[in-house]
Amino acid sequence: GAPVEERVGGGRRRQEARVRSLEAGRTPGRVLACAEELDVDAAPVCMTYYNLIYQYGEEPGPRPFVERAAAAGIQGLVVPDLPAEEADPLREACDAFGLDLVFIVAPTTRGDRLDRMMGNVSGYVYVQARLGTTGARDDVSDQTTESLDRLAEYDVPKAVGFGISTGEHAERIVAGGADGIIVGSALVDVVAEGVEEDLSTETVADRLEALSRELKRGTERGYRSRPEATESV
Repeated sequence: GAPVEERVGGGRRRQEARVRSLEAGRTPGRVLACAEELDVDAAPVCMTYYNLIYQYGEEPGPRPFVERAAAAGIQGLVVPDLPAEEADPLREACDAFGLDLVFIVAPTTRGDRLDRMMGNVSGYVYVQARLGTTGARDDVSDQTTESLDRLAEYDVPKAVGFGISTGEHAERIVAGGADGIIVGSALVDVVAEGVEEDLSTETVADRLEALSRELKRGTERGYRSRPEATESV
């Protein structure tokens, strides 16, 4: 696993990010209102915990949140703490309002549980690159290739997350068969460093853009290096 100081440091920064968000008054409603104002050529996907979805409306249940998310332009949900065996109510709400429901497949997910996930997933599947907690890493786990190979029989796009922090990571993962990458902690780290260094908002935004461009270029290099891309040239 990662060194203890890396795991602790990553966890501290993620906790600090949550505190900053709450202190700034961030709520599910405000996040959805922000999504409504987005003008991007991409499909927005919301990752959140099921309790926030379940408790959003006047009556408990996922339907009010999903309806509001759809109205805000959200096109998919990732709910890390929702077991596939208990996802039917959310699946039904997503189907009713045209949202994809994305499941996270861990390196240890196999057998009937994997089949159930892959039978209910839509949009894409979030492939967990390694065991352990989220957080930027300095390497790419061998578990990533093993997971992608195990999922090859399922006809659904695969996006890999957990630990991706550089363009080189992105390149290797996409070259290995992933259809996309998911990056969170590396971007959180950029913001945290900006806070620690007392940088301006503009400077932090520039750093976020630079890292995003690096990750995009790595992804594109990975696609170009795949056998099917080479054969089509």
